[in-house]
Amino acid sequence: MDIGDSTISIYILIFVMGGGFLAGFVDAIAGGGGLISLPVLLATGMPPHLAIGTNKFSATFGAVMSAWQFWRAGKVDVHLMKIALPCTFVGAVLGCACMLHLSAQWLQPIIIAALVATILFVFSRGSSMGAVNTYQGETKKNLALAMAAAGAIGFYDGFIGPGTGTFLIVAFVSLGFDFIIAAGNAKVLNLMSNLTSFVLLVYWGKILYIYGAAMAVCLFAGAYFGSRLAIRRGTAFVRAIMLVVTTVLIVKLALDYAGLL
Repeated sequence: MDIGDSTISIYILIFVMGGGFLAGFVDAIAGGGGLISLPVLLATGMPPHLAIGTNKFSATFGAVMSAWQFWRAGKVDVHLMKIALPCTFVGAVLGCACMLHLSAQWLQPIIIAALVATILFVFSRGSSMGAVNTYQGETKKNLALAMAAAGAIGFYDGFIGPGTGTFLIVAFVSLGFDFIIAAGNAKVLNLMSNLTSFVLLVYWGKILYIYGAAMAVCLFAGAYFGSRLAIRRGTAFVRAIMLVVTTVLIVKLALDYAGLL
């Protein structure tokens, strides 16, 4: 499978759309949908900068649906988000600018390493985190930690992105939020970082719109079903699916980079 030429392949479109639905579904529940969507795009042979840009294009639509579902359900700390959102915006701008100045030769191994590190982090976390809300309110310490996390993770999302939603959920759980409120806060900040990066990547022409639109439609649908399920049931069954799919795709990328495929 290779997208190196300009021909639109129906098989690649189906592969991208299937990956988009699964990524949106997983991201809405547990975060980390980029651990599926970015490797899917890279597995088509898409150059790294275009893969990241196309992934941001599709991820933005999924983020809109997820954020809206949690916001409508009242599962977001609105006042805290007003303070954290500007930090995410600045971080995403800086991260995206850094990514655009790296050559593809350096970016490909960085992406593979980031994916491996992220998935190890995600699946080393206990499945019971965030069971009880112990958040103590907007103390100086909590505000400082929330702003620092929003800025740093926003930078990471602008730079590469996979696992951003999960990192944000973990950050808010660490502040004492229960899992569902932490997920709602994460979706709002993730929407900001995705939208910021998306606008910059459009300006710099780093998006393949056909594949991005195809993935976006399916990611949007996956996020709709996933976010509704997350609010009702939780995340345990998704972790195994994400682990298997992502591991296979990461191995494929590593073999491609090593010239073994």
